[in-house]
Amino acid sequence: MRIGLPGLGSTVDDVVRRAQRADEDGFTTLWFNSAAAGDPLLAIANAGRATSRIELGTAVVQTYPCHPLLLASRAAAVVSAIGDPRFTLGVGPSHRPVIEGMLGLSYENAGRHTDEYVQILAPLLRGEAVNFSGTDFRVNATPPAVPDGMAVPVLVAALAPRLLRAAGRHTAGTVLWMANATAIAEHIAPEISKAAAEAGHPSPRIVAGLPIAVHDDVSEARETAGKQFAAYGNLPNYQRVIKKGRVAGPAEAAIVGDEDAVAIQIEALFAAGATDVWAAPFPVGGDRAASRARTNALLKELANA
Repeated sequence: MRIGLPGLGSTVDDVVRRAQRADEDGFTTLWFNSAAAGDPLLAIANAGRATSRIELGTAVVQTYPCHPLLLASRAAAVVSAIGDPRFTLGVGPSHRPVIEGMLGLSYENAGRHTDEYVQILAPLLRGEAVNFSGTDFRVNATPPAVPDGMAVPVLVAALAPRLLRAAGRHTAGTVLWMANATAIAEHIAPEISKAAAEAGHPSPRIVAGLPIAVHDDVSEARETAGKQFAAYGNLPNYQRVIKKGRVAGPAEAAIVGDEDAVAIQIEALFAAGATDVWAAPFPVGGDRAASRARTNALLKELANA
């Protein structure tokens, strides 16, 4: 199974040590958020040079603070630093409280902005020149220098129909958060796969990210998930996809239970159409270290199955 973990670490050295461990343990990918070690691309470049097999991806880099041409150049620098094609660039528009509340930018047309953004970014990272004129962007540029055979795949944080269509038409797929097996089977996979087929593209990659805890007391695990991931239940982008999964909130979207129950739920994500699972372990109970170790042990077993 293609099982990945969050890319974690408070410093670049910490990120590198954790990446080496994940590489040795047989995990497929590490997914780094936009704040990882201050800059996920710097962290990934260092982790990539210290590992040999594991894929390193962003989930996700925010689009609004960085022009697509600049992000393409930064991504090309990362893959050049690593020296082989193990970098995947996940991008997304983030959320209104961040883009408007923190950055002071308009979030009024986030779907259009992201659609245009990836029409510029993805071709550049395939080594193609871009001459694009849209509403938000006008770009005429040659691609950044990327070593032969090291094109950087782009994924979109796509939860709603417009961005799922954009992801299918213009990129390698989508990287998700809080979309359970029902949401993937009934909403995500049909929408993005149809768009990819209409564009003549291969089947898209669907990376399913969810909180996961192996714990015998399901009620306790869901209560913990509800508290730890409560913020996601308050953001409209996640509220929509949680509703598509026919659950009430993050507590019910999380994958919890004993080893057998968690394995079945992870297998259900693949059966629903996911190509990868981005597993985010969270601790439950008084012994946080033991809880994480139990969850990681199962994930390692599944990753190497």
